[in-house]
Amino acid sequence: MKILSIQSSVAYGHVGNSAAVFPLQRLGHEVWPVLTVHFSNHTGYGAWRGPLLAPADVAEVIAGIADRGVLGDADAVLSGYQGDPAMGAVILDAVEQVKAANPAAVYCCDPVMGDTGRGMFVRPGIPEFLRDTVVPRADIITPNHFELDFLAGGATGTLAEVLAAVDAVRATGPRHVLVTSVLHGDVPEGSLEVVAVSDEGAWAVTTPLLPISPNGGGDVTAALYLAHLRTTGSPATALERTIGSVFAVLQATLAAGTREIQLVAAQDAIAAPPASFTARRVR
Repeated sequence: MKILSIQSSVAYGHVGNSAAVFPLQRLGHEVWPVLTVHFSNHTGYGAWRGPLLAPADVAEVIAGIADRGVLGDADAVLSGYQGDPAMGAVILDAVEQVKAANPAAVYCCDPVMGDTGRGMFVRPGIPEFLRDTVVPRADIITPNHFELDFLAGGATGTLAEVLAAVDAVRATGPRHVLVTSVLHGDVPEGSLEVVAVSDEGAWAVTTPLLPISPNGGGDVTAALYLAHLRTTGSPATALERTIGSVFAVLQATLAAGTREIQLVAAQDAIAAPPASFTARRVR
């Protein structure tokens, strides 16, 4: 595939495009990374340097790609954290251009807003912008459990409630939904679930809950799920391969005792996803 990935970038570490591009390339896909920021490191450190790129400058980069006459070659657009509605508008315009040139192309949006225990960590107004404007335009979304609850407008505590919330969000536009970090009443202690839902049904994978929460894991997950879903056409297979790879990366990160995810060290598990988990059909 050829993927237009519009995300942040860091020189040190792995978040945004610095987490998504390498795994996609390791799977053999061509990636056109467009940067929305270029920081020294991710903001989780509390201090960073580097420019926040203006939406107009990002639009210029995309226009330059369009000048090459290649937007019709793009199979997908991928986006993550959107720190400003103006940047979101640039991304949606890029999606419109790509789909006009290639109607078969898809838009995968990771609606980054917040997380359980941390609450919302984006600027006021961004969650509503994502819910009301961006998510309805996406074909694939990859929220975590906290973000799903916001998008659906209520808390979910059972698998049935999670699936109902996914259905409510799918009714607004996106056909494929991957929900990460799912915790409900039937999940065993010390575990969490990842749930994939499409028109064909719903599947879940249960994984051990590792004692780490590094930045960038969601960015890798969204990129890998997009890639595997588009190449296999199977949400269940995409779920198994994505979680197999991501869990291996997190295990390597835990073993290394590092704050940054070990993408390079665990690259073989990205190129050849281990069959570590089996998706079970839940609907």
